[in-house]
Amino acid sequence: MAENGHYSLMIHGGAGMLESLKDPKTASRYRQSIHRILEHGREVLESGGSALQTVATCATLLEDDPLFNAGRGSVLNELGKVEMDAAIMDGRDLSAGAVAAVQNIANPIQLAHQVMSKSEHVMLIAEGALRFADQCGIEQTPDNYFYTPERIAQLEQARLNDKIVLDHDETDSEDEAQKYGTIGAVARDLTGNLAAATSTGGMVNKSMGRVGDSPIVGAGVYADNETCAVSATGYGEDFMRTLIGKTISDLMLMKTLDGVQATAAGIDYFKRKVQGRGGVIVVDKNGQCSRGLTTKKLIHGWIEKSAESMVGFD
Repeated sequence: MAENGHYSLMIHGGAGMLESLKDPKTASRYRQSIHRILEHGREVLESGGSALQTVATCATLLEDDPLFNAGRGSVLNELGKVEMDAAIMDGRDLSAGAVAAVQNIANPIQLAHQVMSKSEHVMLIAEGALRFADQCGIEQTPDNYFYTPERIAQLEQARLNDKIVLDHDETDSEDEAQKYGTIGAVARDLTGNLAAATSTGGMVNKSMGRVGDSPIVGAGVYADNETCAVSATGYGEDFMRTLIGKTISDLMLMKTLDGVQATAAGIDYFKRKVQGRGGVIVVDKNGQCSRGLTTKKLIHGWIEKSAESMVGFD
């Protein structure tokens, strides 16, 4: 039985070596943003808001912050365009909504939420998703909203090197020196319900139409009230091959592990099977928070069982 009477929340903003965090000003910007969004999520949960409402709100705020590779801060593909993926899942009944390869949507997580609540489908992509957005009254945002100087410079460098990179951080000579950009949120509300949300702009200079793990239920996002809520960040193809979100949930369900144990076991599997790169945040059915990673660092923050908010980079 899950314990009621408290709430938990975790958010993340990317993984990798994150060399830029050695700069105190940059590290402070990340800390302030993560802390601010956690506290906003706390307000939602303390006022009786649902886990689903909370992860949607937190993911939206992360998408609005150009620090992160999602929404406004999304990286550019091979054509110099933004193509974004996002998904949200409700642990009460496993309902989910996702969008993939969408352009000109300021908050893809909100569109994914609409897919879940106002359609008979789980995922819509590209032009179909944009048509659905029009039907829902979600306006398209001009390209210049997404074109930040940092993202333009990243694409130019990637083109010079004739390679695809994962939201690089200072150098991109080695995979581990890159920042794997995705944002996500997982929560448990006062009534014990769980939810998860993940959103991303993908990889710098990626092929048009490439879709990663973020909108894939069971890979980049998963929530089940019987077990846990999971959001992943990293090299999407690795997460798709291992279905890491569902794997962690199944370890809890079938091996009766708690969230911390299942997260560790899931990351071990992820690394052993595909040498996976990235990390996950997890809130289990009792509100226990955990994180697992194979990279050097993971930008994340948490509120465990209604306690003080915390921010970490590893």
